[in-house]
Amino acid sequence: MNDVIPAPRAVEGPLSGVFRLGPDTALWAAPGTGATERWLRTTLGAALGLPLRPARAQGGPDCLRLGLDDTLTPEAYRLTVTDRGAEIRGGGPAGVFWGAQTLRQLLGPDAFRRAPLRPDAVHAIPAQDIEDAPRFRWRGLMLDVARHFMPKDGVLRYLDLMAAHKLNVLHFHLTDDQGWRVEIKRYPKLTEVGSWRARTRQGHRASPLWEEKPHGGFYTQDDIREIVAYAAERHIAVVPEIDVPGHSQAAIAAYPELGNTDVIDTTALTVWDDWGITDNVLAPTDNTLRFYEHVFEELLGLFPADAVPATGFSEFFHIGGDECPRTQWRASPAAQARVQELGLAGEDELQAWFTGHFDTWLAARGRRLIGWDEILEGGLAEGAAVSSWRGYAGGIAAARAGHDVVMCPEQQVYLDHRQDAGPDEPVPIGYVRTLEDVYRFEPVPPALEADRVRHVLGTQANVWTEVMENPARVDYQAFPRLAAFAEVAWSALPAPQERDFTGFGQRMDAHYRRLDALGVGYRPPAGPHPWQRRPGVLGRPIEGAPPAR
Repeated sequence: MNDVIPAPRAVEGPLSGVFRLGPDTALWAAPGTGATERWLRTTLGAALGLPLRPARAQGGPDCLRLGLDDTLTPEAYRLTVTDRGAEIRGGGPAGVFWGAQTLRQLLGPDAFRRAPLRPDAVHAIPAQDIEDAPRFRWRGLMLDVARHFMPKDGVLRYLDLMAAHKLNVLHFHLTDDQGWRVEIKRYPKLTEVGSWRARTRQGHRASPLWEEKPHGGFYTQDDIREIVAYAAERHIAVVPEIDVPGHSQAAIAAYPELGNTDVIDTTALTVWDDWGITDNVLAPTDNTLRFYEHVFEELLGLFPADAVPATGFSEFFHIGGDECPRTQWRASPAAQARVQELGLAGEDELQAWFTGHFDTWLAARGRRLIGWDEILEGGLAEGAAVSSWRGYAGGIAAARAGHDVVMCPEQQVYLDHRQDAGPDEPVPIGYVRTLEDVYRFEPVPPALEADRVRHVLGTQANVWTEVMENPARVDYQAFPRLAAFAEVAWSALPAPQERDFTGFGQRMDAHYRRLDALGVGYRPPAGPHPWQRRPGVLGRPIEGAPPAR
């Protein structure tokens, strides 16, 4: 067995012979494999100092060949290495690309650098045959850039890290109470006002520490186009999230008429500088609906539905829907009038009406709504999909009702949660979730009936950034656990208690060297480096094992 992560389904080898990549190695690419051909030259070729010139013939020696095989599923691949060359055949362009990620790992950590360390070196791969395919179609990472902004280059870097781990969905959390991160030309104040806050609390919301300086940033529409195109070259779908009707104080600060003006003076609101849940939510008015329809219209043009056709996940548009307090709606004559007008039973159904409006609106434009599992409350909108974050229960209920689900329970795969119970763990949040805990995560709950499992599109790890003030903190919280998660999402693993974590740890020994070459500031197995600690910054640790629900 080789040290590839995530583990392939079947490996035969090492066999007799070795393929040596060198300056004369050529690259032959069949029609439909152009994205992988470009990636191999610009990324792998640059790392190893190899030109990978176009081959004159498909069957020549010392050649790396790319092709399609319609007997395979779209993301599956076969990688064959002999002493004459290597061939990657994929069921579709995505499968070829994932095969290239495996080839890169077989070449060692030098293949993960940006320039050659030994320009004259010959890079050997033992002869072998690998057949591989993903377990889940949706293999996601949620990146929160609203709480702490990540500049565009950081997002592109994370797309490369996702690709290296065969993850194929970036859930892009673009708006929240603490910041609006995408340019909307019709409403410029969303970024002029909503993209920055005056100060930031350091640590959990009970911390007395503040960073007394403005924090902000946003992506121009061209930045978004670049991110989406860069992701598509790597067969990663970008699913934007615009959080409504809660988590919207940044938008209300920019346009006060969006808030419940008959309850509070919304003109006095600023972009929130604290963490947690605020009562300041959108008003359920026609004006609010029209405003967000205009916002969504611009965004649909930036996130095209056909960007990554292999999975169809580019059709999804995430509207949040989580943690929306009803306090202001209960006190608002306008909201109560809306409840009466629509004949609703109360405020839960009012949010369901709000969600249903945008479900219909998006469906009419060929898109699919997805939201956090609170959208189940008051009745699930027809056609909507669910991100099940408050445990498994929401996903089970949605799947039983015939709705598609992405499993991302906070107790298992929220990577802002601490990795160890030790005193040196920086800003400890939530339950302890070790590398082994993540490796033993099972996305399909045992309670879900076999005929409903088809509604589990896949799984996703979530990176909330309240206590991750810079990319180094994101690296520390995400890695190495994201590597374990990637194997859970891709590989055909046995039941959690039967998984070979010792073997995974041995493969991680090689993978740490790859992460080192990529410059990833992961948490070392022995604990944080001194510069990774945050002494005196208050977290919110929860003791004991997380509930299995």
